[in-house]
Amino acid sequence: MNRAELGKKIKEARLAKKMTQSDVAGDFITRNMLSQIESGAANPSLKTLEYLTSVLDIPIHVLLPDEKTAEREETENALFERLAELKRLFFEEDYTAAIEAAEGLLDTELYDEACALTARSYINIAINAEKENDFSRAADCAEKAYEYADKGIYASRDAKTAAALLLNRIADKLTG
Repeated sequence: MNRAELGKKIKEARLAKKMTQSDVAGDFITRNMLSQIESGAANPSLKTLEYLTSVLDIPIHVLLPDEKTAEREETENALFERLAELKRLFFEEDYTAAIEAAEGLLDTELYDEACALTARSYINIAINAEKENDFSRAADCAEKAYEYADKGIYASRDAKTAAALLLNRIADKLTG
């Protein structure tokens, strides 16, 4: 955590307790030093941090996240960047690349989003394959869309219905 973030957290804790800087500073540090810490201009020592957490009655881990917290934040940021990339590919109509990107998210906290975008991508690929009279590929993609449309919290009756209608239309063309 950088100095500005640390200072902001200390100030927020102080304001939440309805304390002035003078109240918090007490006889331990100067009000000016506390002001510099809160503005991010100064970095408090560990002893000063311990003092501030005791006066503000907050656990020190609130001000000093552990390595696991920082690691988790980095992982979450990376996952959301991957989701943003998946959405970009989908909206650019690069459905095959979107499906590949989604596969990397299926075993993460973004499973639901990955399933929804995979289903929609397969539907679009199936529609395009049908237009090109590639009925075998269209049927395969429509089946996959049907499966993914029913997964996760974003399971979509509309996507499932669209996939089923595609399958019926393709079956008619194949038997017709």
